[in-house]
Amino acid sequence: MGKHRNLIFEIIKDSSEHMTAEEIFMKAKKEQPSIAMGTVYRNLGLMTADGEIRRISMPDSPDRYDKSVSPHEHLICANCGKLSDVSVPDLKAYLAKQIDIEILAYELNLKYICNECKSQMVPEEV
Repeated sequence: MGKHRNLIFEIIKDSSEHMTAEEIFMKAKKEQPSIAMGTVYRNLGLMTADGEIRRISMPDSPDRYDKSVSPHEHLICANCGKLSDVSVPDLKAYLAKQIDIEILAYELNLKYICNECKSQMVPEEV
């Protein structure tokens, strides 16, 4: 693994968040000021293709990157965009049984309103 790729991987691995490429770039720039945004995008693409990280497609906002490649789903707050992991055990097997077809992979993002946003809303908004 090259020095840039290793740095990007370490940033993702050490983060408790699902970071965007821009956020990863800003952290990488502090460690290696000469790194370019294109280098970050290229390495993110390679790491995703190699199964080292997972790209999470976000509607109407930049993709995010996940250090966990094990099967799991995501909760996305429809209000603030907060992204959290959630696991629904045996979902792949359940879905395959329901539609009687082998499922190779899936991406499931569930929209909700997080507790922080709920607490800031007036009662008629909830």
